[in-house]
Amino acid sequence: MPSPSDNQRRRVLLLTGASRGIGHATVKRFSAAGWRVITCSRHGFPENCPWEMGPEDHIQVDLADPASTDAAIAEIKRRLPDHLLDALVNNAAISPKGDGGGRLSAIATTRDDWHHVFQVNFFAPIMLARGLLDELQAAKGSVVNVTSIAGSRVHPFAGAAYATSKAALASLTREMAADFGKLGVRVNAIAPGEIDTAILSPGTDKIVAEQIPMHRLGTPDEVAKIIYVLCTETSSYVNGAEIHINGGQHV
Repeated sequence: MPSPSDNQRRRVLLLTGASRGIGHATVKRFSAAGWRVITCSRHGFPENCPWEMGPEDHIQVDLADPASTDAAIAEIKRRLPDHLLDALVNNAAISPKGDGGGRLSAIATTRDDWHHVFQVNFFAPIMLARGLLDELQAAKGSVVNVTSIAGSRVHPFAGAAYATSKAALASLTREMAADFGKLGVRVNAIAPGEIDTAILSPGTDKIVAEQIPMHRLGTPDEVAKIIYVLCTETSSYVNGAEIHINGGQHV
């Protein structure tokens, strides 16, 4: 039985890590285009957020806890009466810091931190995508995994666990594209560089001056616009790509 066309129903996005920065901008971008946005984060719904139906479409979940993630998947399914999910954006991620906010090296990162980071940054995305595969397939939907420039180089601020989890997520994106693509679900990634959010580290201005040809930070909305493109018909033949959003920092 064919699913309703996009002009007959409101498309649905599920977004993790929606409470700030790139996630917050992504909610606003999709909401402005008329999408229904279901948000997931560790926190309750912030009252100052502007999008319609926010509190009713927010799910508080601890992605570091597999049981909490499974419960969230069940709740998301319950909130999709038509069993259609047009897009899943895996944006939530954590990057623990050392004493004084310093970078945690491969030597200094504890085993518990390694497990914690990989559960949120790597395992939760595939758990969500697999758990909601039927809904994504029914809508011929898209998955966007948010990786990082730190996944392809040693970064002065991003810790070893964060960086390697993002490298693993980039590899997972390729594997998912091969497997999910056969079912009509496209899977891509975006790899942001230095984006102007609240989590910038001291010293970022030096990176901007010395490593980024455009000599400026990116904005969360510039990232959100690319996420939106990857979830719409504009990118209908893009599958398995990782798009660099870093002003040329990777060249």
